Amino acid sequence: MSAAADAIISVEGLVNRFGADSVHENLALEVRPGEIIGVVGGSGSGKSVLMRSILALQRPQAGRIRVLGRDALSFDPDSRRFIERNTGVLFQNAALFSSLTVLENVMVPMKEHSALPERVMRDLAMMKIRLAGLEPEAALKLPAELSGGMRKRAGIARALALDPALLFLDEPTAGLDPIGAAAFDRLILSIQKALGLTVFLITHDLDTLYTICDRVAVLADRTVLVNAPVDEVAGVAHPWIQEYFKGPRGRAAHDAQESR
Repeated sequence: MSAAADAIISVEGLVNRFGADSVHENLALEVRPGEIIGVVGGSGSGKSVLMRSILALQRPQAGRIRVLGRDALSFDPDSRRFIERNTGVLFQNAALFSSLTVLENVMVPMKEHSALPERVMRDLAMMKIRLAGLEPEAALKLPAELSGGMRKRAGIARALALDPALLFLDEPTAGLDPIGAAAFDRLILSIQKALGLTVFLITHDLDTLYTICDRVAVLADRTVLVNAPVDEVAGVAHPWIQEYFKGPRGRAAHDAQESR
């Protein structure tokens, strides 16, 4: 069986344009089941646009996208519900509903996609909150009462509400201090291993790439230049890749990984 047939996400010939500005041209990407893939690129390279295209929140001008064996761009409601039911998303800054408690936020996907009794949804939501590393008392707090790291953990709990096979994370460690970012990396890795998830992770954090990612996809020149293990990517002779991975921060992240 071909790699494309095995892929949990398959993108072919993707074109995204905004007016005269071309973000993606003939972009191709495959994500394998059970891996953590890190997506990196310079400002304006279209990392979030790619994620939104895969989630059908942004309709491209051309291309094919398959997610979990279904056409992600199909207007068929059954296909859309299947993909939504089996994917979880942590957007930047968690994007929690400010007027709902953490518990209520985590229950939102359950109420939309299941007919479970309220009590069962509350119990499941509490399990997800604990899985995300939050104490039970955090469940009754509003997002404004949480620290930045706690809001991200609450966002993870909501993303896991429906036991998805596929988890999307958009800059999960942005805004966290180095200790908090390292703890969040460990959380992602532990959840991925415990639940057997496939993780699509947009990041600029070199420590995250070296610590938890199986492969790294680099967006540049309006396409995916390379999609490979991080050490292989770092050896690609492209100006942006060399500046990113061979600069002081890249060397520090590599050396830290070697010391581990």
